[in-house]
Amino acid sequence: MATKKHSWNYENIGGSTRVKITTGADIAHLEELDIKKWTVLSCPTTGLNIDEKSLKYIDSNNDGRIHVSEVISASKWLTGILKDANLLIKCADSIDIEQFNQENAEGKKLYNSAKQILENLGKEGNVISLADTKDITAIFAKTRFNGDSIITEQTSEDADEKAAVSAIINCIGSVADRSGENGVNAELIEKFYQALADYRAWNDAAVEAPYGADTEKAIEAYNALDIKIKDYFMRAKLASFSPESITKLDVQAALIETICADNLTGKTEDIAAYPIARITGKAELELNAAINPAWASKFSTLMSIVKPKEKVLTEESWAAIGASFATYNAWMAAKKGSEVEALGIDTIKKLLADDKKQALLDLVAQDAALKESADSIELVDKFLHIYRDFYRLLCNFVTFQDFYSKDKNVKAIFQSGRLVIDQRECRLCMQVTDMPKHNSTAAVSGMYLVYCDCTSKASPAKLNIVAAVTVGSIGDIFVGKNSIYYDNKGEVWDAVITKIIDNPISVGQAFWSPYRRMATTVENLINKSAADKDAAIMKDVNAKINAAPTAAPKAEDAKTETPPFDIAKFAGIFAAFGMALGMIGTALTSIFKGLIDLSLWQLIATFAGILLVISGPAMVMAWMKLRRRNIAPLLNANGWAINASSKISIPFGETLTESAKFPKLKLKDPYANKGLATWKKWAISLFLLLVVVAGLWLGNIFAKIGAPSPLPFFDNEQTEVVEETPAVAVTETACDSIPAESNE
Repeated sequence: MATKKHSWNYENIGGSTRVKITTGADIAHLEELDIKKWTVLSCPTTGLNIDEKSLKYIDSNNDGRIHVSEVISASKWLTGILKDANLLIKCADSIDIEQFNQENAEGKKLYNSAKQILENLGKEGNVISLADTKDITAIFAKTRFNGDSIITEQTSEDADEKAAVSAIINCIGSVADRSGENGVNAELIEKFYQALADYRAWNDAAVEAPYGADTEKAIEAYNALDIKIKDYFMRAKLASFSPESITKLDVQAALIETICADNLTGKTEDIAAYPIARITGKAELELNAAINPAWASKFSTLMSIVKPKEKVLTEESWAAIGASFATYNAWMAAKKGSEVEALGIDTIKKLLADDKKQALLDLVAQDAALKESADSIELVDKFLHIYRDFYRLLCNFVTFQDFYSKDKNVKAIFQSGRLVIDQRECRLCMQVTDMPKHNSTAAVSGMYLVYCDCTSKASPAKLNIVAAVTVGSIGDIFVGKNSIYYDNKGEVWDAVITKIIDNPISVGQAFWSPYRRMATTVENLINKSAADKDAAIMKDVNAKINAAPTAAPKAEDAKTETPPFDIAKFAGIFAAFGMALGMIGTALTSIFKGLIDLSLWQLIATFAGILLVISGPAMVMAWMKLRRRNIAPLLNANGWAINASSKISIPFGETLTESAKFPKLKLKDPYANKGLATWKKWAISLFLLLVVVAGLWLGNIFAKIGAPSPLPFFDNEQTEVVEETPAVAVTETACDSIPAESNE
């Protein structure tokens, strides 16, 4: 019989149809959900608003990323060890251990481990929480055995065993026990008792020291002098063979001269290189002869211990002194168990007599027998972490329920905090983990983004974030502006804008954008023109100042004639000026006449049409871009593999940014500019408008719309005279104006 497939519920949110995860059954059947329906295919384990330890527990292959297969494995593990999978929806950090499914092997193991933890901590009841597993050291602090195959002094209840453990730690070393104490394992115990046996055997085979308590001192002096004494006898033999070379084999006076000007106490190494005694050609060293100061102390010490019968030291007698140490040296070279030598032979013999080796090894074996149960304590910690955070991960992985939640207190795991800037609070903030990727993909999101560098005294590292502004206008936002960023832990960071990606914020902002651009263009042109004129003036002034000393005017050149007034030139200027005014007046008249002829609704429609022509394209483009805003490119830049579009609609965008709202109050600014009242300003403006209209009317500008000027000297009177004048008179007038040359 075919297994019935799980029935899924869906919702349309963020521009896509998504699965709703609302029950334990949904979690238990995640394996059946088509991977194409998952919102996310993989996400990083770091930099998110969720416990990283939980994510690392889910990341079974430890590659720093969580994949669909790992989420499915975690869901199967959780639902298998719980009696009621619906408990996962609560996202609790504690659980009654009776909820573990003891029919499941891992469920049974978790039950036993959780019970042991509660017993170790001395807690009553069956509820275990993350706080109980947070400090594993505390769990094992009061236990004799903890499954790590290490015992401490507290593990044993026998005084001799405790003493043996302490001796092992002091002589051989220690390893850290789960309880936090220093302890020993089987390897250290074996090594300790072997060292005890070896040292005792060596000590039992001791040989007589040739010089009693001074033997070690004599051997040390002999070994230090051996090379120098043998060197002396070789030089003596060469001197006997070649008497003329004695001066060269002896101490060189020239060498002493090179150091005698210095402080000789610092020339010990140079002096030690000279022969141990003066070379005389005799193959013996008189004991009362002068010895090289660098070696005199050791030579005196050795001779006082060995006390040779002769008054001279020969090569044979020197070899005999060395031979007297041979047996003792061989015994010393065979020493074993030096690690325990500091205990003293009596203590070593007692420890061997007590022989607690097997007893200590038995304690280690008892501790090791609990390894599986103790190791499961860490398994309990793993369960509690995933148990608390798994459903939250699903709401940000299988679907984006948290991101699109209507509850403002619920945040997606990629939302890192909030940025307060320009009287707005931006809730859609993310940490930036890879700036080059953001540079290449963030603009595709269609959102107005501000990138900030954040610093805090509480953290030595700098934090990089990106915030989306989804309400209002650009306002006073610019690169370099300071603001405040609050992370999800409540820590305050000083933020400064380092980069802005300019996309529409709202349709209202788009309405004014053409006028803002035109104003900016005009302002730039005015500034450029003013700057050019200022530069030209300064250039001319500097040129005249620089030329003044070299080009002093002569007395006769100082008197310049003033050019005569050119009336024709100024007449042309006045005519051009009048023509310009006439054209402007005609244009204004036409516009004014057209507006007067319109009805009120037509006038309103005309103004609306003008505004629509100017702002309409920008508003349409902004509306289209706002509908396409998508958070996926930002997540992609942070290492997420997004499988479904996640759009930010205009209504949803209004929930991601909050603007300051003030009550409507009539407040008086004590520092406001002193001036006329508002109604007086309006009255003056209206009066000036009437003056302008009256001026245009008196100037006969409105004649073409049937409102001629009342003044008698305008074109309306001249036109009437021209109509009554006979044609002949007009001809005579025209002929009178012809110059004399033309009459000829």
